[in-house]
Amino acid sequence: MTEYNGAMMQCFHWYTLADGYLWKTLAEKTSELAKAGITALWLPPACKADGGKDDVGYGVYDLFDLGEFDQKGTVRTKYGTREEYVRVIQVAHEVGMQVYADIVFNHKLGADHQEEFQATPYNPENRHEPTGEMQTIKAWTNFTFPGRNKQYSELEWHWWHFNAVDYNALDEETDTIYLFEGKQFDDSVDLEKGNFDYLMGCNLDINNPDVQKELIYWGEWLLETTGIDGFRFDAVKHVKSEFFLDWLRHMRKQSGRDLFAVGEYWSGESEALHHFLEVTDGNMMLFDVTLHYNFAAAGKKEKNFDLQTIFDGSLVSTHPDLAVTLVSNHDSQPLQSLESVVEAWFKPLAYSLILLRKDGYPCVFCADYYGAHYTDSGNDGKEHEIWMASHQWLIDQFLAARRNHAYGDQYDYFDHPNCIGWTRRGNPEHPGGMAVVLSNSEDGSKRMETGSPDTTYTDLTEHDSGSVTTDESGWGEFRCKSRSVSVWVSGKSGTL
Repeated sequence: MTEYNGAMMQCFHWYTLADGYLWKTLAEKTSELAKAGITALWLPPACKADGGKDDVGYGVYDLFDLGEFDQKGTVRTKYGTREEYVRVIQVAHEVGMQVYADIVFNHKLGADHQEEFQATPYNPENRHEPTGEMQTIKAWTNFTFPGRNKQYSELEWHWWHFNAVDYNALDEETDTIYLFEGKQFDDSVDLEKGNFDYLMGCNLDINNPDVQKELIYWGEWLLETTGIDGFRFDAVKHVKSEFFLDWLRHMRKQSGRDLFAVGEYWSGESEALHHFLEVTDGNMMLFDVTLHYNFAAAGKKEKNFDLQTIFDGSLVSTHPDLAVTLVSNHDSQPLQSLESVVEAWFKPLAYSLILLRKDGYPCVFCADYYGAHYTDSGNDGKEHEIWMASHQWLIDQFLAARRNHAYGDQYDYFDHPNCIGWTRRGNPEHPGGMAVVLSNSEDGSKRMETGSPDTTYTDLTEHDSGSVTTDESGWGEFRCKSRSVSVWVSGKSGTL
């Protein structure tokens, strides 16, 4: 990884408006995002999904329909048309940005016809425990894609392309998972619920030769059609881990490009993340879920959280070159099934911890950047109105500091439970470096070395209007306000 590795942005959240304008809006914003310091865009799933124009995209129906065919009651997806999707990628490339596609290989939903076949019921909470004998079931497993009419691919999907479902039209009352005749749950998956191969819908049988061939062919088609630069793989804990490695190696060889790849393995068990990285031989990164959980805990515990432990158990602390660091995402936002909220007051501190340090590839969440407002029902069954504050101005300052000052050796001063800091010494092209101090309690300060003697620093966050001048050895007393962060830089500060 180079010393400056930029930052990606997740360009959607769960409640992004279903008005079909996201692709157009992003095409208009790429230039300003590039100027702010965003170097890559993570776009939502572009394929036609079961929920049509209202589907976030993870209920994937037809991989080859990027908003081109009249299927599921719509031509466009929630975000726009195929033409507009390809245009976003082209415009991003014009301003030097990469674009990552969100890929769902775990399941399909919204089949066109039902089929009858044999299957064995299993306990949803223990996939090692059958709850009955093999029986005839009737399920939505036949995908014919009539709106596409075999364009791009002639494959029709049948029950034998999958290994499990959780629905039986002949017994709609039973809560169970049905394992198909001749199939088995794959062992190379997360061990939650005994075996977490099955997640939802029609679970793809990754070991089926037709499935493997189709997914590889689709990947080649997507690269040729869109010019995408990399992939975010959804739900990797539920899919045979070796498949991602084989698929990715093929795509890189086929394209002749070092395509980026990151997997979403949503687990607080750091051992599981480490195992996945080992199995995939370091060929793809993972989101640092443990660090996100640390941020969530720090925000809730406030001054009772020991900031010296903020990186404990994190992926970035053990595999810095393979960790995509994040503060929030679409699954963790309020009212989602994996809700894990980082409190608004702590988000600036969290973003400083992922954007201003040397390790990890940081991901900015658009709902933290632009803010978000939506309503939905919570676990209590009641309707809730959610306001997520915009932190754009501060994140822009951090991005500017990352681009202009976050170079050279890093010295950590994690020596107090409520006030920590670090410095970057800079390099010949970016002299002076910077000093960062943050507190989760009262006003604080840190005496830290910058490597730049007799140099004056100002706080680009503007939380502190004064200045700090280092002594003849490059040491200075750098301050921060209560429950806040300050980023001290030499020379002219500012976003651009």
